[in-house]
Amino acid sequence: MQADYTAYRTRSPITIDGRLDERAWALAPRTPRFVDLANGDLALFDTTAAVLWDDTALYIGFWLEEPFPYATLTERDDMVCRENDIEVFFDGGDCYYEFELNALNTIYEVFFIWQDAYRRGSRFDVPEFDLTARKAVSFGGNDDRSGPTFWRGSHPRGVRWAFLDWDFPGLETAVHVDGTLNDRKTLSKGWCAELKFPWAGMTWLANGRALPPNDGDIWPIMLARFENYFMSGVQVPGQAGWALTSHGVMDSHRPERFSRIRMDARYVEDLAPR
Repeated sequence: MQADYTAYRTRSPITIDGRLDERAWALAPRTPRFVDLANGDLALFDTTAAVLWDDTALYIGFWLEEPFPYATLTERDDMVCRENDIEVFFDGGDCYYEFELNALNTIYEVFFIWQDAYRRGSRFDVPEFDLTARKAVSFGGNDDRSGPTFWRGSHPRGVRWAFLDWDFPGLETAVHVDGTLNDRKTLSKGWCAELKFPWAGMTWLANGRALPPNDGDIWPIMLARFENYFMSGVQVPGQAGWALTSHGVMDSHRPERFSRIRMDARYVEDLAPR
């Protein structure tokens, strides 16, 4: 299977501080500039990412051009998607995970299980995903709230259970703003985000893959960014969505269209020119 990006191993320690200044990040290949989620046009603001891994975790770095970095939400699991953010989705076959982060380092995350896979006696029939005990809601997909898609959404697979109170075990995140946050009179360069997803927390998402990965394993992962526009200080309706690869529709909840990230067991430090 052809990959959209190759993630190399690193033997260098990664400190999650948002600055992305470790040697491994300098050596890691950057993605191409992100493209529009729906039509594939180049993103208005330069956006790239890089992925590294070791035996402990998967690391993701984002570099985001943003003349006026903007973020106001501060509470864990606030609806970060309503303002400027980065997003990472992992596809686990019968389930998937959504992560969002704004420039204030506010986290929003949800674990989704396709309802056709949620059955008595299935692997999801465990206390961790007890519908009566956990904060779970039925989810049909983005913008599926009217007409024939009101109940089941537009995705061919239908409805998901969304566990709003699920937290990725061991997750670490940090942000660094190169400029001034929430100041539309001062031009900034943008911001960076640094993420650590431990393999130990990927059990539900492995979908038969080894943890940590084997050389050549393909992981479907969406790397994306969503951006609001302002005119004369007033937010313009609508939102831009940019990702490593286009989905063909303005919908991030399409696991079958996530980018294919190939895990390469070679160390990025050994590939550097001598």
